[in-house]
Amino acid sequence: MKKNTALNIVLVVIFAVICFLILLPFYAITLASFKPGEELIRYGLNLKLDFSVMSLDNFVFLFTGDHAYFTWFFNSLLLTVVQVVLTLLVSATVAYGFAAYDFKGKNILFICVLLIMMVPFEILLLPLYTLTFNLGMMNSYSAIILPGIANAATIFFFRQYLSGIPKEIIASGRVDGASEYGIYARLILPVMKPSFAAMAILNGMNSWNNFLWPFMVLSDSHKYTLPIGLKTLLTPYGNNYDLLIVGSFFSILPIFILFVAFQKYFIDGMTAGAVKG
Repeated sequence: MKKNTALNIVLVVIFAVICFLILLPFYAITLASFKPGEELIRYGLNLKLDFSVMSLDNFVFLFTGDHAYFTWFFNSLLLTVVQVVLTLLVSATVAYGFAAYDFKGKNILFICVLLIMMVPFEILLLPLYTLTFNLGMMNSYSAIILPGIANAATIFFFRQYLSGIPKEIIASGRVDGASEYGIYARLILPVMKPSFAAMAILNGMNSWNNFLWPFMVLSDSHKYTLPIGLKTLLTPYGNNYDLLIVGSFFSILPIFILFVAFQKYFIDGMTAGAVKG
């Protein structure tokens, strides 16, 4: 009994320290968003709470100033929503095929999915760029959305999740005369809500923070996503740290809201997908 109590205390302390270290950068960027850019240049991000230099000027400039921040923000929001929805639908359909059906070459194809998970995106960057250029999709949102909608990691997670669903659900649908598409849409998709929430958060974070690939294919500043737009604020000719820091603070909010809204489903989805049976 004493050992269990001591172990619980140690675990609580460890997780409290981890939580503190995770929240520390958010605290620092929140403080910095109330300080002028000169303070950031002079002292960098710090944890000093100095009310003499803190004001709402950065927030006023964000909402009333002459800049393209909200254009970048809504571009990222649109791309994230579209990419997450398409990725979930396509990846779930592929995973359902792997989990529910037996067909020739199934194991080989699934091994290919696992191999794709092991390949860093940087290795695929050049051939993907060449393909995008040859297809005439440069400087378009389709060039950003299409390469990632069949996400190998998402397919793998959905396949593991579906492997734990009783096959009797599918059999009962067939007995009742439902079509294969009807079984998938009416019986399987509702059961997958927790896994959808988990993958929506993870894919949403990846899409929202994606910088390298959009930077490679987009050339029109009006189509820039938020990470690219914030990067343009730092130039050899002048740095707009006032907008950069408050813009970075606001860029965290959508993902934070998404996680808080789907936290319960996220935990259920991750734990349910981790076991089979």
